[in-house]
Amino acid sequence: MTTTVGLDWLSDVFRTTPARIAVTLLAASALIAVILSFQQLQERFNERLRPLYSDVVATALLVGTCAISLAVIVGVWGQTNNLQYLYAEYDVGGDAVARGVFTFVLALAAVIAVRVVERVIEEVFSSASAVTAHQREVTQRLSQVIILTVASIVILALWVDDLGGLLVGAGFLGIVIGMAAQQVLGTVLAGFVLMFARPFEIGDWIEVEDDQGIVTDISIVNTRIRSFDGEYIMIPNDVISAGVVTNRSKRGRIRVEVDVGVDYAADVERASELAESAVAALEDSLEAPSPQVVTKSLDDSAVLLGVRFWIGKPSARREAEARSAAIRAIKAEFEDAGIKIPYPQRELSGREETGGFRIDDERTERTETDRTSNERRYAPPEDE
Repeated sequence: MTTTVGLDWLSDVFRTTPARIAVTLLAASALIAVILSFQQLQERFNERLRPLYSDVVATALLVGTCAISLAVIVGVWGQTNNLQYLYAEYDVGGDAVARGVFTFVLALAAVIAVRVVERVIEEVFSSASAVTAHQREVTQRLSQVIILTVASIVILALWVDDLGGLLVGAGFLGIVIGMAAQQVLGTVLAGFVLMFARPFEIGDWIEVEDDQGIVTDISIVNTRIRSFDGEYIMIPNDVISAGVVTNRSKRGRIRVEVDVGVDYAADVERASELAESAVAALEDSLEAPSPQVVTKSLDDSAVLLGVRFWIGKPSARREAEARSAAIRAIKAEFEDAGIKIPYPQRELSGREETGGFRIDDERTERTETDRTSNERRYAPPEDE
């Protein structure tokens, strides 16, 4: 209370009500201005200071402005005596005030610690090439949970005498809440499992059920991917952990397969060699593993060949471009070699025991019949 008492002189300096209102508005405006421009202040501090220190300075400025503004408002209206009266009337002991102040300071310190640890992790891990963005994010989130949990326990210990009993009661309450919110808790637990198991990382190309795209964010609750249509898809983590996840970027390469039909009269071995050389000459085709052509099936109209080759840095765009280039190259090679890619065909035959079958040109027979009929109809009468 000493700081507040020290500002009692403001009520003597500003004796009139308009002057006090003006000072109050000025103090409130200063506080609101700092709150609204907090983000801009952080950016300015980042330009002049290291990011590790800018958060501490900006937060200290915000807290200091808040404390000074409140003290000025209380002092200019001469409310110090009223605060002292309330303090004595309700028997608010110094211990309670100390605990309240310590709680505020501890909560503020926890927030600052979270920001500082995030900055430290970002600076340290950014210089380590072996650390991925996913590992950095997992470390940041774990540090947040640890700091906030420790701060919460310490604050509870300040206000609760029997902290052990409270924790036991909280445990039973947690069981009840867990039974009522199994889906939410399952999603959160699945989020932690994904962070530690690392089936995919930010920037990977994954496929989950009918959705596929690039992973842009992994949170405790859900995973966000950007589809190839430009849409952002939010997938709950419990859906991912319970389903089949295909990571197309894990190995840094992907196999592309193009099906090609070759005429039955063509030399299949020659066609396979031409197709293999065509895809091997592509810019995106990897030398190892080398391209491969396999005979897959005997279709109705063609011998189906599977032309397989590998590309690096897999993405949907690179796969589509490689597939399109392979189709054009194979078609050009077959045309130069005179190898035919047949159209769908059907072969009709009759059974021997029925004497085969015969195609009658009904149109020709009908035309001859009509012609004879017309000749008879328009024949001139015979002379009697």
